[in-house]
Amino acid sequence: MPDKIASIAELFLSHKIYVQKILIIIQLIVGALLVAAILLQSKSASLGEAFGGGNVFYGSRRGSEKTLFIITIVLAVIFVALAYALLFV
Repeated sequence: MPDKIASIAELFLSHKIYVQKILIIIQLIVGALLVAAILLQSKSASLGEAFGGGNVFYGSRRGSEKTLFIITIVLAVIFVALAYALLFV
């Protein structure tokens, strides 16, 4: 009986490490996509304005700008969910 319990424990731990590695890889990809989506939201091609500089006019989002905004929110939620899931794996 102890051998059977040990083999079940080893099987569980091997799958746990596999799942953890998969989640970390997915989180890295989502993180990179999130950074790209945030940087693409800049209205100007200037590097200084992309990082918060310059005068910015806040208006309503339309078309592709709204789509990019929604994608950014979804990626942020996925990123936080993955971080939370990694706490318990």
